[in-house]
Amino acid sequence: MGAAALLGTASRVSAQVEARFDAADLAAAERLRDAALADGTAARLLTELCTGIGARPAGSAADAKAVAWAQQSLQQLGLARVRADAIPIRTWVRGAASARLLSPVPETLVMAALGNSVGTPAGGIEAEVAWYPNLAALRADGSSPETSLARGRIVIVDQKTERTRDGRGYGAAVAARAVGAVEAARRGAVAFGVRSIGTNQERIAHTGAMRYEIGVPRIPAFALSVPDAERLAQLHAQSAPLRLALQMDNRSDVEATTHNVIAEVPGSGPLAQEVVLISAHLDSWDLGQGAQDDGAGVAIVSAAAALIVKLGLQPRRTVRVVLFGNEENGFDGARNYGDRYGHEAHQWVGESDFGAGRVWQMRCRVDPVALPLVQRMAAVLAPLGVAWPEQGANEGSPGPDAGVLMRRFKWPALQLSQEGSAYFDVHHTVHDTLDRVDLGTLPQNVASWAVTAFLAAQSPLPFTLRAT
Repeated sequence: MGAAALLGTASRVSAQVEARFDAADLAAAERLRDAALADGTAARLLTELCTGIGARPAGSAADAKAVAWAQQSLQQLGLARVRADAIPIRTWVRGAASARLLSPVPETLVMAALGNSVGTPAGGIEAEVAWYPNLAALRADGSSPETSLARGRIVIVDQKTERTRDGRGYGAAVAARAVGAVEAARRGAVAFGVRSIGTNQERIAHTGAMRYEIGVPRIPAFALSVPDAERLAQLHAQSAPLRLALQMDNRSDVEATTHNVIAEVPGSGPLAQEVVLISAHLDSWDLGQGAQDDGAGVAIVSAAAALIVKLGLQPRRTVRVVLFGNEENGFDGARNYGDRYGHEAHQWVGESDFGAGRVWQMRCRVDPVALPLVQRMAAVLAPLGVAWPEQGANEGSPGPDAGVLMRRFKWPALQLSQEGSAYFDVHHTVHDTLDRVDLGTLPQNVASWAVTAFLAAQSPLPFTLRAT
């Protein structure tokens, strides 16, 4: 190792040993933590968003209303530089849809079109069912219409979603929804249905985005309620021939505009141009009120930034709230933010997009030299029941939009893991409503985001360091 490399390593080790938060900053963080637990701002914001606006698909009239509401709310909370960055999009609009089992017994099924799905022909589709236990089984069924059971049939994939605290069960199952129609079409299917990617046992269907591939026929795609999918599985196990009628009317490539709503707690001094980004997404699917996905996140990060202002704290770096547009069906907001602000230095990025459950763990993605500082932040959160894991602490994932930015720009990242065991009971359904939210969990979330945002802004080190 050369002298320059040795010198660089020595300086990094020295920084790791010496870097500490000021006692005054730690005391201010504790004040934020304690004040947040008695603050009702997040509950008020979530209630306003759900009852005053409700579902807000990107590009819709309700989306525009939510953008206006968000700007007004952030201004009233005392945040600065409030603005809405316009984003032209081509969106998808749901139409009427139905599915009916014709044989062996007539039965109406509970279903929902998947986002981006084409519709059926005007007269609908009627065909036999090709049933598969999961996506892997469909993929294993030949590679062309000539060799596959799916040919000329409506494919049904009974992909189960495991209930987990951290969402891993959803991650393992969601590919069936996303690419199942492509795999079915490759094998000659005329339509595709998937067991809802969710953990509830109620007769409601979970929507969500799917995608097509160039060169592969576009076939209609829908989700069945879990009980209906299990009913078909039982009939299939009895060797009953299944026949289904499907009708779907959707529109794609509709020109529209959505927005990123942005507000800031301005930094002061030489580090003011660096950004601590805390975020959520303002859009939702159209079936419920978008309360947990992601109204709760909108309320949490907005209230967290507002609390820094309310307590009269002036951070060194700028704390920026970003409420992304069209996370649900294209990540247009994340991409637009990167195009506009990718040249700015970001201390880290994080997103609250996993409902309203209590934060139980903190992880990050930073240069190892900054880990002791992040671990000290975690110690401030420990009284809230937030753990710093013994393994994988620096392997965090900051959420969907923030994750896009982390990967694109190699920005450092924060993950505040929420309790999500019940999240996929309501995710993307008619039950994603305010009455299903425990408003009492919001203050602990606000405390976690306020503390981490403020201390990241005060850090004596950038979270991304390069050896000299």
